[in-house]
Amino acid sequence: MSDADITTRRAWLMAARPQTLPAGAAPVVVGVGVALQRGVFAPLPAVAALVGALLLQIGTNFANDYYDAVRGADTEEREGFTRVTAGGLIEPAAVKRAMYATFAVAILLGTYLVWVGGPAIVVVGLTSVASGIAYTGGPAPYGYRGLGDLFVFVYFGLVAVTGTYYVQAAAVAVAGVPTFTAPADLVPLAAVVAALPAAGLSTCILVVNNIRDRETDAEAGKRTLAVTLGYTGSRIEFLLMLGMAYVVPVVFAATGYGLATLAPLVTLPLAARLARTVLTETGGEALNPALETTGKLLFAHSLLFAAGLAV
Repeated sequence: MSDADITTRRAWLMAARPQTLPAGAAPVVVGVGVALQRGVFAPLPAVAALVGALLLQIGTNFANDYYDAVRGADTEEREGFTRVTAGGLIEPAAVKRAMYATFAVAILLGTYLVWVGGPAIVVVGLTSVASGIAYTGGPAPYGYRGLGDLFVFVYFGLVAVTGTYYVQAAAVAVAGVPTFTAPADLVPLAAVVAALPAAGLSTCILVVNNIRDRETDAEAGKRTLAVTLGYTGSRIEFLLMLGMAYVVPVVFAATGYGLATLAPLVTLPLAARLARTVLTETGGEALNPALETTGKLLFAHSLLFAAGLAV
């Protein structure tokens, strides 16, 4: 399909990148699994956390599309999926407005979670939005300085899982109690450890993306971690993050959480095929499908892990 054949509606869907939404939902699913395991599942905060996570994902997608284009990082040589701003499909100002509008809706939704979870959610929410913008935007975008992997690991892994657990536990703890009364120490160590697979696999998505774009990013002055580490270093990072996702369920099974927590191991064949591709390929023809596969692996692993924790 040529750019001329793409409708406005199709262009906005491309900008929102719906294929990334399962990856955005995956950490929330794990947080729900931990809540079910510990008897603090609360449906309304869980749904609000899910919608908020998806809005943050879409807002960050808009931000990346806009800022990478205006900074000149999205060139014709880039082998990734079509970017609507750089491709001239949507006016830059419209993409920027959509970014701010999406984050505004996320903040509006967050007021309910603040009512449930108190001041801690204010900090989490505002820093999540700021980080989504500052990844490629602002005077010193950290995605251009090799810190994108850390951002994804923290916010699309640790924060998303533990935050989802926290708002549910808070809702149970403060039922019928006025706002801002949730204890700050509601997140157990188990929730943090349970977040590591989602954090690692979310980071793997970015690693695959940045391996594919390494050459064009370097030419554009975008110093991603892949540009700094090179192909070998990036592949080692990928393997470490991928391996951690399979070590953690074993740790849970070995420490009394039941054999059902080993359910994610059924995805190991898919992970092995994915690893072979990442270890041998650098071009978009192979890594674009690998990028989508990594997102599917994240969601499948998270769903199985959550189910294993819950039973």
